[in-house]
Amino acid sequence: MKIVKEGYPFIGGALALAVISYFLCNVSFIFCILLWLGIALALFCAYFFRDPKITITQGENLVLSPCNGKVLEVKKDDKEIMIRVFLSVFDVHLQRSPIDGKVISVEHKPGKFLNAAAPDAHIVNEQNIITIENETGTYIVKQIAGLLARRCVAWVKAGDVLKAGDKIGVIKFSSQVDLHMKPNAEIKIKEGDRVVSGVTILAELIGDKK
Repeated sequence: MKIVKEGYPFIGGALALAVISYFLCNVSFIFCILLWLGIALALFCAYFFRDPKITITQGENLVLSPCNGKVLEVKKDDKEIMIRVFLSVFDVHLQRSPIDGKVISVEHKPGKFLNAAAPDAHIVNEQNIITIENETGTYIVKQIAGLLARRCVAWVKAGDVLKAGDKIGVIKFSSQVDLHMKPNAEIKIKEGDRVVSGVTILAELIGDKK
């Protein structure tokens, strides 16, 4: 299984702690504890930053999940569909494009670090706003920081052309991802559902107007 590059410093730091503690175990028992702590942290970070091999769901007019996690909220009105997904520390934290399209902009918005599951976290927390556009309309993926997530990393930039399921970024530790899109689509998921990035169908487009 692959590991995203953002995980290497965390894994390396934990392994360094383990190695140093190994040579100091004879000095104090606390270093023996730190040895096993370092090994455990290295294994956890390798697991957290995993990049599992998946088969991207194919099909016309499909909007795929940009992330793994649990659906917190599904909201639809005359202006848009908004889907909020919470990522625990046990979920894959790699994000993918929900559709084929071109990246219009990537905007970093400073903010707070509330628990990612909080009702207003998607409004006030630090986040990256990735806007993707194609002939069917505009899609906005928000990488939102949380209580533990202190860094949202976008791997794409304005002008990049994407296929549905292409990797677009990663969030370090528990967090939230929102998807905003046009309202003329049939929603395929509900609150409480588990979704998988690039695999789960969130919605199917209806009609062809923007």
